[in-house]
Amino acid sequence: MFVQTHSFEDLTAEVENNGREETELDQEECSEELKVRHNGNISPDSRNKEEDVFGEAWRSHKKHVFVLSEAGKPIYTRYGTEEGLSSTMGVMMALVSFVEADKNVIRSIHADGCKVVFLTKSPLVLVGVSQTHQSDKEMLRELQYIYYQIISLLTLTQLNHIFQHKQNYDLRRLLAGSEYLTDNLLHRLERDPGLLLSAVTCLPLASSSRDVVSSSLQAAKSKNLVFSILLAGDRLVTLVRKKDQFLHHIDLHLVFNLVGSSSSFREGEGWTPICLPKFNTAGFFHAHISYLEPASELCLILVSTDREDFFNMSDCKKRFLERMNKRNGYQPLKEALKCPSYSVEQVGIPELRHFVYKSKSSGLYTSPEFPFVYQSDEEQERLMGLYQDLHSHLHHPTRPLRSFYRCGESENLMAWVTSGFELYLCFSPLGTKALAVSAVTKLLKWMRKEEDRLFILSPLTY
Repeated sequence: MFVQTHSFEDLTAEVENNGREETELDQEECSEELKVRHNGNISPDSRNKEEDVFGEAWRSHKKHVFVLSEAGKPIYTRYGTEEGLSSTMGVMMALVSFVEADKNVIRSIHADGCKVVFLTKSPLVLVGVSQTHQSDKEMLRELQYIYYQIISLLTLTQLNHIFQHKQNYDLRRLLAGSEYLTDNLLHRLERDPGLLLSAVTCLPLASSSRDVVSSSLQAAKSKNLVFSILLAGDRLVTLVRKKDQFLHHIDLHLVFNLVGSSSSFREGEGWTPICLPKFNTAGFFHAHISYLEPASELCLILVSTDREDFFNMSDCKKRFLERMNKRNGYQPLKEALKCPSYSVEQVGIPELRHFVYKSKSSGLYTSPEFPFVYQSDEEQERLMGLYQDLHSHLHHPTRPLRSFYRCGESENLMAWVTSGFELYLCFSPLGTKALAVSAVTKLLKWMRKEEDRLFILSPLTY
């Protein structure tokens, strides 16, 4: 069994042949295509979609995200309904147009503890409204992720084509059924350090075992196969790529989001079009997505340039599994999945509560599981907010810092960036700066000892 879907090009081909009426696509047909692709998914924020946009509950959210067309047509809102916010989005577009009339660009508005950040990516306008301590740059980065999420579903070429022929087209007709992807991506942006650091994290695994997996994927190649990716939940096991082809971290995060947001891929072998916008905004790749076992967290993604390549990709998966079985490579993976993370206690630094370490050479990061004091969702999001604040100081556009130390009531924080790594640490509030510096030295020694288990040091190519 496999789940087969069609690309946007498939949906519009017949309509284009009938007098260029692609902007009048039947809403039910487009929605049905996306339902096939995204069946069995519930948005983490679905309970908020019916909120009264004039009520206190809607206003109390710390962060809102809006997407609209340059004609002021609503496309997406994180909370509430697009219909209820049509006049609000009209005002947003009026502000953009008013400033553009004087050949300027509106970037942000700051008022009464609230930031409104604008990102214009014709033919779309994205707006973030926040009452958090995030910098404009951090909010802009999140809006860019949302923009790329939309492009991954449609391609920029098709998006431009639609609005060139009908400026006031309602894009929700094509995106119906995919809102949960954007909801889930926003949730990840608040909780996943990888999206902050432009990196992904790996499943801790002995280098010898990872090499067996990588070489097995390398051997199971095909003419049109570009990327072979094995995931364990939200963690990368390995990635094998075609020589001279590179997968941008944003594209990889979009793949993570697609797989992590959908339960339908567990039903069989999925075959779905996906645009990787940092690789090429003009067209679709086609991805064969399947779990190695129904109840397993191990998911294999084989990305092909050929839309008719499903059976070749299915054969690649079979050859990969056969090679893994011959080399006894599956059992170490199963053992690693029993303990997919590690505790900060294993590092052996008593005053250290948590840390995030990024290796710049590999584009990968590692972080222990959250300790007891950060077990609630609220506390984890608060800690991520603190890391975001440190990140904005280290990467300030005009006054970047190499290191930063801050004392607080609940924890002390330290950040340090060099040419080789980026490091964020959380300590007990009873510690001192001298203890923190000493802890960094110990942590770097531990990292060197464990790096072949925590990172992919020698990625393979076809």
